[in-house]
Amino acid sequence: MKINYLKASILSLLLSSVGVQNSFAQDNLVNALKYNASENSKHMYEFTPVVDIENTSIKNQGSSGTCWSYSGNSFLESEMIRMGKRPVEISQIFTARNSYIEKGKIYVRMHGAVTLGDGGAFHDVINMYKKYGAVPQSVYQGLNYGTDANKFAEMASIQQGVLKAVISNPNGKLTPNWEQAYIGVIDAYLGKAPEKFMWEGKEYTPQTFADQVIGINPDDYIEIGSDLNYPWYEKFVLLVPDNWSFDQVYNVPMDELTHIVDHALNNGFTVAWAGDVSEKYFSWKNGVSFVPEKEWDKMSEQERKTIFDGPQKERKVTQEERQAAFDNYTTTDDHGMHIVGIAKDQNDKEYYIIKNSWGDSNDYKGYMYMSKEFVKFKTTDIMLHKDGLPKEIVKKLKV
Repeated sequence: MKINYLKASILSLLLSSVGVQNSFAQDNLVNALKYNASENSKHMYEFTPVVDIENTSIKNQGSSGTCWSYSGNSFLESEMIRMGKRPVEISQIFTARNSYIEKGKIYVRMHGAVTLGDGGAFHDVINMYKKYGAVPQSVYQGLNYGTDANKFAEMASIQQGVLKAVISNPNGKLTPNWEQAYIGVIDAYLGKAPEKFMWEGKEYTPQTFADQVIGINPDDYIEIGSDLNYPWYEKFVLLVPDNWSFDQVYNVPMDELTHIVDHALNNGFTVAWAGDVSEKYFSWKNGVSFVPEKEWDKMSEQERKTIFDGPQKERKVTQEERQAAFDNYTTTDDHGMHIVGIAKDQNDKEYYIIKNSWGDSNDYKGYMYMSKEFVKFKTTDIMLHKDGLPKEIVKKLKV
């Protein structure tokens, strides 16, 4: 789908080697030929696939902070393929709408002491699926305000205004009407959620569509992070602003993050990834991210200009360095993406193949390559099906 010079026969062999469902192989082949590298990137990097798990088409979240919903639902679509189902594009904004409603309730209960805004986490995708169900994108696009792409700034500003008015408590006692008013703002911009809808000749509710068509068990998915402040292999509350629901994740040493991702991918499971993308050595345009030997402020001007001119040497990140970056705000919870494979560069170094939700404007038509060292350094958490875990990790986590 996103490798720069694959021949059709090679891709077909690779797809069968990682257990991709035969019924979708032809669609995957078409995508592979479509998502070639740009001419610029071909001169810099030569990526060859090791594992390439089928996933659905590239989407664009537009001007909205809904990466968590786009990547989380892309992950669920790949789960459908893994289970032998025909994938359907899941409405990302249906998930986001329901999350905004729940976030508003928590905001009021906490007297405004939680984060508002578009952001969220992978557990929000699972939690909203479990509570509200899901609908196809064709049924609920969330574009009820005259644009052809997400543009949430005005809506978010009004949401915030309503909720701040509520917590100011002008009546001295909250009425039950505030929630209706708040949901009314969301529905004005995104549209009311369907209670029933027709899809391929059959009537569904969001709950029956989730159960009968998508068919995942939300209890099968777990999140994992790495934080020195908590005991290994136990749960802790991931302290990032977008964790408004205060959900817990499992804690593992940094090196086990990539061990888990490798094991999952090699056994046909994709992985949802959340982390920091604010570093100078993360380049969406070039479609590559890694950890250079030198820090940016210690590089010469020439080194900065050529940082993405082909593979570079990386430094080894320590658990302590990772923790310090999180604690001093140089690692922040910026973005969510979808890990769909492993590739090697021309020097035989492995990278993860990452599916993004910023459209197809970069050098790899919506995909990128992230080094394992970068993942160790800049991951805030990952989500995967528990069957994708290595056996020794299952025992340690007791799941």
